[in-house]
Amino acid sequence: MYRRSLRQRVAFAFAICVAVLSVAWGFAFLAAIRLTEDRVLMQQLQVAAKSYPELTMNLRGYDKVTSLPESLQQWAQTDPAQGLYEFEAEELHVAVLSTTNEKQPASNEQQKAFVVFDVAGIEAASSEDWWLLLVITGVVGTLGVFGFGLGVVVMRRAVAPVAQLAKAVADIDLEHLSAEDYKRIESGRFGDDEVGVLAAAIEKTLERISAFVARERDFTSSASHELRTPITVITGALELLEQSDLSAADVQALDRVRRATLDMKTTIEMFLCLARETDDGLYQEQFLVMPLVRQAIDLQRHLLNRKLVDVEIDQLEHPCVCGHQQAFSIAVNNLVRNAFQHTHTGQGPISILIKEQELLITNQLNHDSNQLNSDADGRHTPTEASEGYGLGLGIVQRLCERNGWSFTLLADEKCVVARLSW
Repeated sequence: MYRRSLRQRVAFAFAICVAVLSVAWGFAFLAAIRLTEDRVLMQQLQVAAKSYPELTMNLRGYDKVTSLPESLQQWAQTDPAQGLYEFEAEELHVAVLSTTNEKQPASNEQQKAFVVFDVAGIEAASSEDWWLLLVITGVVGTLGVFGFGLGVVVMRRAVAPVAQLAKAVADIDLEHLSAEDYKRIESGRFGDDEVGVLAAAIEKTLERISAFVARERDFTSSASHELRTPITVITGALELLEQSDLSAADVQALDRVRRATLDMKTTIEMFLCLARETDDGLYQEQFLVMPLVRQAIDLQRHLLNRKLVDVEIDQLEHPCVCGHQQAFSIAVNNLVRNAFQHTHTGQGPISILIKEQELLITNQLNHDSNQLNSDADGRHTPTEASEGYGLGLGIVQRLCERNGWSFTLLADEKCVVARLSW
């Protein structure tokens, strides 16, 4: 159980990392300064020990240019300004001072004095400088690696509840929720901070999803029986009526009732298919396209009565589709019905082309009606075209999305092409 919120833990972790690194860098710089001081003093002592018993003076003062070492006299005659100068070749450091002539105070005459520090044998050689740079680089790199590792460890501990919740959510099987899944994300395991609030929200969402799936399963199971039973009764009654002596007018009325019943059965199956969240693995079926196309043509053939319109089927391949067979049959039936309904006398033929990866259904447009409000050579989504070309096109689109298929409607001034790809 965490006593502080996630925001506070992250802030504390960042503060700890900064504090530890600051202390480490402070000790590193202090150690470097102390080592430098000790090294300079040791070098001076070694130089003095080599000249024993005569002790050399590394630091000397000069008040005249002529008294300076010969290597500095020419430079001093240029009247240098006050300040510090370094001569690497001669291994000398020079300080230029300005002194007032006390004997002639009124003249404000300025005189120069020179303090020369001989660092021969005291300053480190160039090779030692490179070694020192290498050591500093190593120390800085070590501190950087240490800081990175410390940051990773501290931040990992700070965000541990988030990682724990993410792993618990990733282990949940959304297709088959169980009691163990709810225990994994129980909000009580994550405290009262932001992670606990998130866990509680996920827990409530899963409960709502489970309840919704259960209601959907119960509804589709009951609706499948309750809606199909009247259709079966009506179909049986129609078969009995067909066996009796009927007039021509009664036969026509009977045909209309049969077609309406068939449309109602297709609509019920279509909506039940869309309503099911799961369908017992039926989305992995393998089936042929051609038998379903012929079945759809036979079922919708009555729409072409007295229209004198031919149906041409061009099968280039014999494709086999993976998916929900009933959903594919519903989609094909819907597209064939729309094509038959919107084709008028003399506007044929209706062309059905079957390829390896797609099905194309082409029919001529009725130029006297506003079936499609579109520009020439336009591509339309089912929603845009459904108002004039069949309300079921939106349902076809949803069926295709559920199965990973693609549906498009292409229209120009002469024809409409419905394409179903898989």
